[in-house]
Amino acid sequence: MAQPNDPRQLGRAFAMAQVGFEMVAPIVLGLILDNQFRTGPWLTIVGAVLGLVGGLYHLVILGQKADEPPPDEPPPHEQP
Repeated sequence: MAQPNDPRQLGRAFAMAQVGFEMVAPIVLGLILDNQFRTGPWLTIVGAVLGLVGGLYHLVILGQKADEPPPDEPPPHEQP
């Protein structure tokens, strides 16, 4: 497996893995609680909605951060 040259690429990969976990974990928790309390699919549905909303929110935040210049680079010069 190739090593990334930019440490920010590794950070982005970890962030994307975290988003995936944030979307799947509430569904799994809902399944476990549904089996424990015999509530049918309702807690799984709630977990799916919460996971989707949380994951999409995190993706928006990551997208906004991707548009920012890195802290070690000066901002680009504006043309008059």
